[in-house]
Amino acid sequence: MSKRESAPPAAPGAMTVNEFADYLRISRTGVYRLFTRGDLKPFKVGRRTLVRRADADAFLATCAGAA
Repeated sequence: MSKRESAPPAAPGAMTVNEFADYLRISRTGVYRLFTRGDLKPFKVGRRTLVRRADADAFLATCAGAA
């Protein structure tokens, strides 16, 4: 028998608010505060609020540039 090596799962194109909060290590309230301030733009799919991975990475790059 041979072992099949599986490729790591691809990063999703979008994250839920909880996933994004975990990604940044902040609270859900902190994520919604970013939405309110206009620092990050969410989008809705049905009742779910999502953040595009590209927007999340751009936000982090902006924060890193400001530090």
